[in-house]
Amino acid sequence: MRITFFTHYFPPEGNAPASRTYQHCLRWAKAGHDITVITCAPNVPDGVVYDGYRNRLWPQTEMVDGIKVVRVWTYLAANAGGLKRIFNFVSYMISALFAFVFFVRRPKVIIATSPQFFCGWAGVFASWLKWRPLILEIRDIWPESIVTVGAMKKGMIIRMLEWAEKIMYRAATHIVAVGNGYRDNIKTKANVENRISVITNGVDLEDFKPQPKSAEFLEEYGIKDKFVCSYAGTIGMAHGLDVTIRAAKILQQRERNDIVFFLVGDGARRQQLQELATENGVQDMVIFAGRLPKSEMPTVLASSDCLLIHLKKTDLFETVIPSKIFEAMAMQRPLIMGVRGESADIVASSKSGIPMEPDNENDLVDAVCRLADEPEFQSELCTNGRRFASENYSRDHLAAEFLKLIERIAQ
Repeated sequence: MRITFFTHYFPPEGNAPASRTYQHCLRWAKAGHDITVITCAPNVPDGVVYDGYRNRLWPQTEMVDGIKVVRVWTYLAANAGGLKRIFNFVSYMISALFAFVFFVRRPKVIIATSPQFFCGWAGVFASWLKWRPLILEIRDIWPESIVTVGAMKKGMIIRMLEWAEKIMYRAATHIVAVGNGYRDNIKTKANVENRISVITNGVDLEDFKPQPKSAEFLEEYGIKDKFVCSYAGTIGMAHGLDVTIRAAKILQQRERNDIVFFLVGDGARRQQLQELATENGVQDMVIFAGRLPKSEMPTVLASSDCLLIHLKKTDLFETVIPSKIFEAMAMQRPLIMGVRGESADIVASSKSGIPMEPDNENDLVDAVCRLADEPEFQSELCTNGRRFASENYSRDHLAAEFLKLIERIAQ
């Protein structure tokens, strides 16, 4: 089949949407399908184009592991919410449609993925223009999520976006949600009962497998002899990572200087959090590594003693299932789960981590101290996680499941 995939994010960007899209498309291409991805010049999260790429008006084409990648011009903006980001999203929609019409052969199936729905709307328009079925993949309930994190206030613009969101759901031939919570939310907004499926995030079990700690890596950041609780991902408005600073202050008062929080990533709140750590005198206990290449994530996880998963305490985020859960499980790292809802249920079922109340620094301190003080318990969680990820969240299995759905829709 010839498949066109609209996505705002793609490698070398290392965020979850980019990784999921690449991992699926890679497997479909290896299965013999003709895959074209329409995306931007890589620039997340700072709105600065990566070295070796240019943000050109004319579409640029390259081959990436058997996938044809068409990169289009966008209005660049940092991932910090607000109107500039909406301009960024709208510019992608327009440029992507131009590239689709003039640079891409008519596909058998079109796929468009969130987290922002202007990419979804690019897929809707593309399906109308070339009379092809559209599979809409929903990774985030947008624009509801931007109100939840405080990036924009509820008003006329948000109401217009919510109206467009519902029309987009109705226009899709089929919808793929990455979790049951997303599916249930969508069903309250549009009658899609018989054309919505759930295909969760997962993990490549070969890329993420147990390995020894890297002494060189730990020495580089001055944390070799510490119990390392890592967070790896976007440091944004939704993630509530100031909880690590409050927890570090409590640990400092208890003289638990053997424990550090290691934050890997970048985003809208990184600079503010670094300043807050310094103001509170815990800059030696909350270490910021900045953005690291996706290829280094296995080393980060293997060199950590546990992984923190955290989002702000809101009802909407109970629908979210961060993909880093499965990577940590596969690497045999125990989890501290600061997300309620389906994510917490997964960790409870797998017996691979400890739950904490989101935004609750006392819960975080209790969890990290227990893992640091009970190595046998920590080891048990590690073993459980790898087994559970292998049985339920293999990327090979999930990509094959998605491909079967594409074949059915194509027919």
